[in-house]
Amino acid sequence: EKAMVMAKESLMDPVDIHEIRERGPSTRAEELRLEIMEAVNKLGIGAQGLGGLTTVLDVKIMDYPTHAASLPVAMIPNCAATRHAHFELTGNGPVFQEAPSLDAWPEVTWEPGDSVRRVDLDTVTQEEILTWQPGDTLLLSGTMYTGRDAAHKRMTQMIADGEELPVDLKGKFIYYVGPVDPVRDEVVGPAGPTTSTRMDKFTDNILEHTGLLGMIGKAERGPVAIDAIRKHQAVYLMAVGGAAYLVSKAITDAKVVAFDDLGMEAIYAFTVKDMPVSVAVDAQGTSVHITGPKLWQVTIEEQAIEVF
Repeated sequence: EKAMVMAKESLMDPVDIHEIRERGPSTRAEELRLEIMEAVNKLGIGAQGLGGLTTVLDVKIMDYPTHAASLPVAMIPNCAATRHAHFELTGNGPVFQEAPSLDAWPEVTWEPGDSVRRVDLDTVTQEEILTWQPGDTLLLSGTMYTGRDAAHKRMTQMIADGEELPVDLKGKFIYYVGPVDPVRDEVVGPAGPTTSTRMDKFTDNILEHTGLLGMIGKAERGPVAIDAIRKHQAVYLMAVGGAAYLVSKAITDAKVVAFDDLGMEAIYAFTVKDMPVSVAVDAQGTSVHITGPKLWQVTIEEQAIEVF
Protein backbone atom coordinates (compact mmCIF):
# COMPACT_ATOMS: atom_id res chain seq x y z
CA GLU A 1 0.00 0.00 0.00
CA LYS A 2 2.83 2.39 0.84
CA ALA A 3 4.48 1.73 -2.51
CA MET A 4 1.28 2.61 -4.38
CA VAL A 5 0.78 5.78 -2.34
CA MET A 6 4.34 6.88 -3.11
CA ALA A 7 3.86 6.14 -6.80
CA LYS A 8 0.76 8.33 -6.83
CA GLU A 9 2.58 11.09 -4.97
CA SER A 10 5.35 11.04 -7.57
CA LEU A 11 2.84 12.06 -10.24
CA MET A 12 2.57 15.46 -8.60
CA ASP A 13 6.30 16.20 -8.82
CA PRO A 14 7.46 18.63 -11.51
CA VAL A 15 9.35 17.51 -14.60
CA ASP A 16 12.95 18.10 -13.51
CA ILE A 17 15.09 15.36 -15.02
CA HIS A 18 16.74 17.92 -17.30
CA GLU A 19 18.23 19.55 -14.20
CA ILE A 20 19.75 16.23 -13.10
CA ARG A 21 21.19 15.73 -16.57
CA GLU A 22 22.80 19.18 -16.51
CA ARG A 23 24.39 18.91 -13.05
CA GLY A 24 24.90 15.14 -13.00
CA PRO A 25 23.24 12.60 -10.66
CA SER A 26 24.07 12.83 -6.97
CA THR A 27 22.29 9.67 -5.75
CA ARG A 28 21.73 6.14 -7.00
CA ALA A 29 18.04 6.95 -7.48
CA GLU A 30 18.94 9.83 -9.79
CA GLU A 31 21.31 7.56 -11.73
CA LEU A 32 18.47 5.07 -12.19
CA ARG A 33 16.14 7.81 -13.38
CA LEU A 34 18.56 8.73 -16.15
CA GLU A 35 19.30 5.10 -17.06
CA ILE A 36 15.63 4.12 -17.28
CA MET A 37 14.66 7.20 -19.25
CA GLU A 38 17.40 6.63 -21.81
CA ALA A 39 16.54 2.92 -22.15
CA VAL A 40 12.83 3.60 -22.62
CA ASN A 41 13.36 6.35 -25.18
CA LYS A 42 15.70 4.10 -27.17
CA LEU A 43 12.70 1.83 -27.78
CA GLY A 44 11.50 4.41 -30.31
CA ILE A 45 7.86 4.09 -29.22
CA GLY A 46 7.25 7.83 -29.41
CA ALA A 47 4.18 9.93 -28.76
CA GLN A 48 0.95 7.91 -28.90
CA GLY A 49 3.03 4.87 -29.87
CA LEU A 50 3.63 6.06 -33.43
CA GLY A 51 7.42 6.11 -33.21
CA GLY A 52 9.81 8.89 -32.27
CA LEU A 53 12.72 10.01 -30.13
CA THR A 54 10.69 10.86 -27.03
CA THR A 55 8.55 8.25 -25.30
CA VAL A 56 8.80 9.51 -21.71
CA LEU A 57 9.51 13.04 -20.52
CA ASP A 58 10.68 12.10 -17.03
CA VAL A 59 11.10 9.13 -14.70
CA LYS A 60 10.45 9.43 -10.98
CA ILE A 61 11.85 7.10 -8.32
CA MET A 62 10.86 7.25 -4.66
CA ASP A 63 12.11 4.87 -1.98
CA TYR A 64 11.26 4.06 1.62
CA PRO A 65 12.58 1.67 4.31
CA THR A 66 11.08 -1.82 4.12
CA HIS A 67 11.79 -5.38 5.19
CA ALA A 68 14.37 -7.05 2.97
CA ALA A 69 12.00 -9.94 2.28
CA SER A 70 9.34 -7.64 0.82
CA LEU A 71 10.85 -5.02 -1.49
CA PRO A 72 7.48 -4.01 -3.05
CA VAL A 73 7.57 -2.04 -6.30
CA ALA A 74 4.75 0.08 -7.72
CA MET A 75 4.66 1.72 -11.14
CA ILE A 76 2.17 4.31 -12.36
CA PRO A 77 2.28 5.99 -15.79
CA ASN A 78 1.37 9.63 -16.13
CA CYS A 79 -0.05 11.52 -19.08
CA ALA A 80 2.60 13.39 -21.07
CA ALA A 81 0.58 16.57 -20.48
CA THR A 82 1.21 16.10 -16.71
CA ARG A 83 -1.65 18.47 -15.89
CA HIS A 84 -2.21 19.17 -12.21
CA ALA A 85 -2.76 22.09 -9.85
CA HIS A 86 -1.43 22.65 -6.34
CA PHE A 87 -3.28 24.38 -3.51
CA GLU A 88 -3.38 24.36 0.28
CA LEU A 89 -6.46 24.20 2.50
CA THR A 90 -5.85 26.09 5.75
CA GLY A 91 -9.34 26.01 7.25
CA ASN A 92 -9.80 29.74 6.71
CA GLY A 93 -12.22 29.43 3.80
CA PRO A 94 -12.39 28.19 0.23
CA VAL A 95 -9.45 28.20 -2.15
CA PHE A 96 -9.93 29.83 -5.53
CA GLN A 97 -7.86 28.80 -8.52
CA GLU A 98 -7.19 31.58 -10.99
CA ALA A 99 -7.53 30.54 -14.61
CA PRO A 100 -4.19 30.78 -16.44
CA SER A 101 -3.86 33.43 -19.09
CA LEU A 102 -4.34 32.09 -22.60
CA ASP A 103 -1.48 34.37 -23.63
CA ALA A 104 0.86 31.84 -22.00
CA TRP A 105 0.17 29.42 -24.88
CA PRO A 106 1.48 29.92 -28.39
CA GLU A 107 -0.91 30.58 -31.23
CA VAL A 108 -1.50 27.20 -32.87
CA THR A 109 -2.53 26.88 -36.49
CA TRP A 110 -2.92 23.67 -38.42
CA GLU A 111 -2.90 22.96 -42.11
CA PRO A 112 -3.61 19.38 -43.22
CA GLY A 113 -1.22 19.51 -46.16
CA ASP A 114 -1.55 18.45 -49.77
CA SER A 115 -1.54 14.70 -49.07
CA VAL A 116 -4.66 14.71 -46.88
CA ARG A 117 -7.65 12.67 -48.01
CA ARG A 118 -11.15 14.02 -47.50
CA VAL A 119 -13.62 11.24 -46.74
CA ASP A 120 -17.42 11.37 -46.93
CA LEU A 121 -18.59 8.90 -44.29
CA ASP A 122 -22.04 8.73 -45.86
CA THR A 123 -20.77 7.41 -49.19
CA VAL A 124 -17.42 5.74 -48.41
CA THR A 125 -17.08 2.16 -49.67
CA GLN A 126 -14.92 -0.81 -48.77
CA GLU A 127 -13.18 -0.46 -52.13
CA GLU A 128 -12.15 3.03 -51.09
CA ILE A 129 -10.76 2.05 -47.69
CA LEU A 130 -8.67 -0.68 -49.36
CA THR A 131 -6.59 2.15 -50.88
CA TRP A 132 -5.82 3.77 -47.53
CA GLN A 133 -2.26 3.35 -46.31
CA PRO A 134 -0.93 3.26 -42.73
CA GLY A 135 -0.13 6.79 -41.60
CA ASP A 136 -2.45 8.49 -44.10
CA THR A 137 -4.15 11.61 -42.75
CA LEU A 138 -7.90 11.72 -43.34
CA LEU A 139 -10.47 14.45 -42.78
CA LEU A 140 -13.81 12.82 -42.01
CA SER A 141 -17.15 14.44 -42.78
CA GLY A 142 -20.62 12.96 -42.47
CA THR A 143 -22.28 10.65 -39.96
CA MET A 144 -20.60 8.27 -37.53
CA TYR A 145 -21.88 6.37 -34.52
CA THR A 146 -20.32 6.20 -31.08
CA GLY A 147 -19.90 3.24 -28.78
CA ARG A 148 -17.71 2.25 -25.85
CA ASP A 149 -17.41 -0.78 -23.58
CA ALA A 150 -21.00 -0.91 -22.32
CA ALA A 151 -22.56 -0.41 -25.76
CA HIS A 152 -20.32 -3.08 -27.31
CA LYS A 153 -21.14 -5.53 -24.55
CA ARG A 154 -24.86 -4.97 -25.03
CA MET A 155 -24.67 -5.23 -28.83
CA THR A 156 -22.69 -8.45 -28.53
CA GLN A 157 -25.34 -9.93 -26.26
CA MET A 158 -28.13 -8.84 -28.62
CA ILE A 159 -26.35 -10.51 -31.53
CA ALA A 160 -25.99 -13.71 -29.49
CA ASP A 161 -29.71 -13.59 -28.64
CA GLY A 162 -30.68 -13.07 -32.28
CA GLU A 163 -32.06 -9.58 -31.62
CA GLU A 164 -31.95 -6.75 -34.14
CA LEU A 165 -29.55 -3.96 -33.22
CA PRO A 166 -31.08 -0.49 -32.69
CA VAL A 167 -28.75 1.04 -35.30
CA ASP A 168 -27.65 -0.18 -38.73
CA LEU A 169 -23.85 -0.24 -38.73
CA LYS A 170 -23.46 -1.59 -42.25
CA GLY A 171 -20.98 0.55 -44.15
CA LYS A 172 -20.55 2.85 -41.15
CA PHE A 173 -17.80 3.89 -38.73
CA ILE A 174 -17.99 3.70 -34.96
CA TYR A 175 -16.12 6.13 -32.73
CA TYR A 176 -14.93 4.87 -29.35
CA VAL A 177 -15.96 7.83 -27.22
CA GLY A 178 -18.10 8.79 -24.25
CA PRO A 179 -18.84 12.47 -24.85
CA VAL A 180 -19.27 14.96 -22.04
CA ASP A 181 -22.61 16.78 -21.83
CA PRO A 182 -22.66 20.12 -23.67
CA VAL A 183 -22.82 23.45 -21.88
CA ARG A 184 -24.19 26.76 -23.14
CA ASP A 185 -24.14 26.76 -26.96
CA GLU A 186 -21.99 23.64 -27.41
CA VAL A 187 -23.21 20.87 -29.71
CA VAL A 188 -21.42 18.38 -27.49
CA GLY A 189 -18.88 18.58 -24.70
CA PRO A 190 -15.30 17.31 -24.94
CA ALA A 191 -15.33 14.16 -27.07
CA GLY A 192 -11.87 12.66 -27.20
CA PRO A 193 -11.23 9.02 -28.13
CA THR A 194 -10.98 6.33 -25.48
CA THR A 195 -8.39 3.56 -25.46
CA SER A 196 -9.36 1.12 -28.19
CA THR A 197 -7.81 -2.07 -26.81
CA ARG A 198 -10.76 -2.46 -24.45
CA MET A 199 -12.94 -3.11 -27.50
CA ASP A 200 -10.58 -5.71 -29.01
CA LYS A 201 -12.54 -8.68 -27.66
CA PHE A 202 -15.71 -7.42 -29.37
CA THR A 203 -14.16 -6.47 -32.72
CA ASP A 204 -14.43 -9.70 -34.71
CA ASN A 205 -18.03 -10.34 -33.67
CA ILE A 206 -19.16 -6.79 -34.44
CA LEU A 207 -17.42 -6.71 -37.82
CA GLU A 208 -18.79 -10.11 -38.80
CA HIS A 209 -22.42 -9.48 -37.89
CA THR A 210 -22.91 -5.79 -38.68
CA GLY A 211 -20.91 -4.97 -41.81
CA LEU A 212 -19.15 -2.15 -39.96
CA LEU A 213 -16.43 -0.62 -42.15
CA GLY A 214 -14.17 0.90 -39.56
CA MET A 215 -13.44 2.04 -36.04
CA ILE A 216 -11.99 5.25 -34.62
CA GLY A 217 -10.23 5.40 -31.27
CA LYS A 218 -6.99 5.99 -29.41
CA ALA A 219 -3.81 3.94 -29.05
CA GLU A 220 -2.86 0.61 -30.56
CA ARG A 221 -4.96 -2.48 -31.30
CA GLY A 222 -3.94 -5.90 -30.04
CA PRO A 223 -3.33 -9.02 -32.17
CA VAL A 224 -6.95 -10.24 -31.85
CA ALA A 225 -8.35 -6.98 -33.20
CA ILE A 226 -5.73 -6.68 -35.95
CA ASP A 227 -6.52 -10.22 -37.13
CA ALA A 228 -10.22 -9.33 -37.23
CA ILE A 229 -9.54 -6.13 -39.18
CA ARG A 230 -7.47 -8.07 -41.72
CA LYS A 231 -10.06 -10.85 -41.95
CA HIS A 232 -12.95 -8.48 -42.67
CA GLN A 233 -10.86 -5.93 -44.61
CA ALA A 234 -11.98 -3.18 -42.27
CA VAL A 235 -9.85 -0.30 -40.99
CA TYR A 236 -8.89 1.31 -37.70
CA LEU A 237 -8.38 5.07 -37.53
CA MET A 238 -6.75 6.95 -34.69
CA ALA A 239 -8.07 10.29 -33.49
CA VAL A 240 -5.89 12.69 -31.54
CA GLY A 241 -5.65 11.70 -27.88
CA GLY A 242 -5.48 14.33 -25.15
CA ALA A 243 -7.32 16.95 -27.22
CA ALA A 244 -10.96 16.14 -26.42
CA TYR A 245 -12.16 19.75 -26.57
CA LEU A 246 -10.50 20.38 -29.93
CA VAL A 247 -11.91 17.15 -31.38
CA SER A 248 -15.40 18.22 -30.32
CA LYS A 249 -15.12 21.32 -32.49
CA ALA A 250 -15.35 19.06 -35.56
CA ILE A 251 -18.75 17.74 -34.40
CA THR A 252 -21.62 19.77 -35.83
CA ASP A 253 -24.52 17.67 -34.52
CA ALA A 254 -24.94 15.03 -31.82
CA LYS A 255 -27.96 13.04 -30.69
CA VAL A 256 -28.55 9.84 -28.73
CA VAL A 257 -29.96 7.11 -30.98
CA ALA A 258 -29.75 4.01 -28.76
CA PHE A 259 -29.10 2.78 -25.22
CA ASP A 260 -29.89 6.13 -23.62
CA ASP A 261 -29.90 4.44 -20.21
CA LEU A 262 -26.12 4.10 -20.49
CA GLY A 263 -25.59 7.84 -20.09
CA MET A 264 -22.36 8.99 -21.71
CA GLU A 265 -21.84 5.43 -23.00
CA ALA A 266 -25.06 5.55 -25.02
CA ILE A 267 -24.82 5.29 -28.80
CA TYR A 268 -24.79 8.74 -30.38
CA ALA A 269 -25.03 9.76 -34.00
CA PHE A 270 -22.37 12.39 -34.66
CA THR A 271 -22.29 14.59 -37.72
CA VAL A 272 -18.71 15.73 -38.24
CA LYS A 273 -16.93 18.16 -40.52
CA ASP A 274 -13.23 17.67 -41.33
CA MET A 275 -12.45 15.57 -38.24
CA PRO A 276 -8.72 14.72 -38.45
CA VAL A 277 -7.66 11.09 -38.03
CA SER A 278 -4.78 8.87 -39.09
CA VAL A 279 -4.91 5.36 -40.54
CA ALA A 280 -3.51 3.23 -37.72
CA VAL A 281 -4.38 -0.26 -39.01
CA ASP A 282 -5.12 -0.67 -42.71
CA ALA A 283 -7.32 -3.30 -44.35
CA GLN A 284 -4.30 -5.60 -44.74
CA GLY A 285 -3.66 -5.54 -41.00
CA THR A 286 -0.54 -3.35 -41.04
CA SER A 287 -0.33 -1.38 -37.80
CA VAL A 288 1.61 1.87 -37.49
CA HIS A 289 2.04 1.10 -33.79
CA ILE A 290 4.24 -1.83 -34.85
CA THR A 291 5.97 -0.42 -37.92
CA GLY A 292 6.56 3.09 -36.53
CA PRO A 293 8.60 2.17 -33.43
CA LYS A 294 10.60 -0.41 -35.41
CA LEU A 295 11.65 2.25 -37.91
CA TRP A 296 12.68 4.60 -35.12
CA GLN A 297 14.62 1.88 -33.30
CA VAL A 298 16.72 1.38 -36.42
CA THR A 299 17.19 5.13 -36.88
CA ILE A 300 18.26 5.62 -33.26
CA GLU A 301 20.71 2.72 -33.44
CA GLU A 302 22.19 3.52 -36.86
CA GLN A 303 22.65 7.22 -36.22
CA ALA A 304 23.64 6.77 -32.57
CA ILE A 305 21.09 9.41 -31.64
CA GLU A 306 21.32 10.44 -28.00
CA VAL A 307 17.87 10.20 -26.46
CA PHE A 308 16.66 11.39 -23.10
